[in-house]
Amino acid sequence: MNNTYYDLVDQTFNFPQEGFEVKNDYLQFNGLNVKALIDKYGTPMKLTYLPKIGMQINKAKDMFAKAFKKHKYEGEYFYCYCTKSSHFSFVVEEALKHNIHLETSYAYDIEIIKKLYAKKKINKETFIICNGFKQKPYTRRIATLINSGFKNVIPILDNVNELDDYRKSVRAPFKLGIRVAAEEEPSFPFYTSRLGIRAKDILEFYVDHIEGYENKFQLKMLHIFLNKGIKDDIYYWSELNKVINLYCQLKKICPELDSINIGGGFPIKHSLGFEYDYQFMINEIVSNIKSACKKAKVPMPNIYTEFGSYTVGESMAHIYSVIAQKTQNEREIWYMIDSSFITTLPDTWGIGERFLLLPINKWDEEYQRVVLGGITCDSHDYYDSEEHINEVFLPKLGGSPEPLYLGFFHTGAYQDQISGYGGIKHCMIPSPKHIIVGHDKNGKLVDWVYAKEQTAQSMLKILGYV
Repeated sequence: MNNTYYDLVDQTFNFPQEGFEVKNDYLQFNGLNVKALIDKYGTPMKLTYLPKIGMQINKAKDMFAKAFKKHKYEGEYFYCYCTKSSHFSFVVEEALKHNIHLETSYAYDIEIIKKLYAKKKINKETFIICNGFKQKPYTRRIATLINSGFKNVIPILDNVNELDDYRKSVRAPFKLGIRVAAEEEPSFPFYTSRLGIRAKDILEFYVDHIEGYENKFQLKMLHIFLNKGIKDDIYYWSELNKVINLYCQLKKICPELDSINIGGGFPIKHSLGFEYDYQFMINEIVSNIKSACKKAKVPMPNIYTEFGSYTVGESMAHIYSVIAQKTQNEREIWYMIDSSFITTLPDTWGIGERFLLLPINKWDEEYQRVVLGGITCDSHDYYDSEEHINEVFLPKLGGSPEPLYLGFFHTGAYQDQISGYGGIKHCMIPSPKHIIVGHDKNGKLVDWVYAKEQTAQSMLKILGYV
């Protein structure tokens, strides 16, 4: 019987697969020699592989193009990047290389938009979809963009009072969207999303507050987002079709309306056993919209998406070393890592998220069941299950004297936004160094340090000791 870690993976999954293969007993990530980067920079380390961002964008564009062709769909498709997934300039600017548009969530996002325009990364034709519950600092910044000549800024109304701010502050004619409040899935503690306007109120709101003011503002877009994402189940199709039918009703009295924004929600791979038919889902979405529009005898809308995790999630990995093994009882073997899950992967303890965990080396060693522990003093700083199984199996530490290196992959969305980049971390565990891999101006793949490991001095300064 074969008992190596490679045998375990080979017998459990189809392996190798896209993005992952083993060469000379070392894991390759999108063709990158991760061990060489460890030798060069050490651990713990955050690793961003920029080319993956463009690969994801172009994959989605291609699938929508195929669906439009298959169904002879008459609208256009617009890919927007959801900036809250990762605001870093190297992420946003890499995404913008692939002819996309942007979605914002808060007032300070607008400052990023201004910087991108100043650097000529976007122009005044770029669509800027402005979501979120908006306070005056946000609405005023949106108004400033529109007044300065940005032609495709679309504030998505989250409540009926938001429009009043734009009436007062926007001088030029502008476009509007409305977010439709979705019904939450049955397992959720609330019945209706706190975000958006109730579907049954939207027709009346349009007639009372938007119709007749077309020279000042026009309703162009209906927006929906479901927390559980785009999934092939009754709940998703029911909520999507509510918005499609509302679009058809509104279109008959609002000729300016021409777009449906289905938000984000494409899942990413968090296990080697991940299965999701993206093309099927896109085909069904396009087919549902077309069928409803044909039945209602209204033109098919343009389709917008706001993919965040899908865009950037699979571009990043967190790399750690196992620094010790502890056997606390007869059943549990702990592998202690040289960092903390709480500070670097907050979703693992905050919402129980599971990432794709694989060793970088020792694939030819026997495996055993383990629990991973971070080095903080918090009892919740651990990782004990993978998405496909309620256990973690990793190579034994014996054999070569080389430490066991572990990679948590596809961690590029939200982790820095939630834990906070820099600043003060739990137990003063420093933020790890951040390594970027991308193409230089000649197309050569190069790596560089974006940020060094956080220093004690920088923390002491924040805390007022320096």
